[in-house]
Amino acid sequence: MAVEDGKKQLLHLVFGGELKTLGETEFRDLDALDIVGIYPDYQSALTVWKAKAQASVDNAHMRYFVVHLHRFLDPEKKTAG
Repeated sequence: MAVEDGKKQLLHLVFGGELKTLGETEFRDLDALDIVGIYPDYQSALTVWKAKAQASVDNAHMRYFVVHLHRFLDPEKKTAG
């Protein structure tokens, strides 16, 4: 996925896995994490996150997350998204 419309590339990671307990973010099996992908902007990541979350709605312990990688790559900059 390339950003061709001149917008700044703000990388986002989408991943998920089964939690040990509800209400916490400790995973049951790190080897079984679903690394969905890295996306060039928040909107793309959110679209994929929604699809994965909806597909796993029958498993209450399954959770998907969007990580703002661009904030880790350049922590001094304040950016939206």
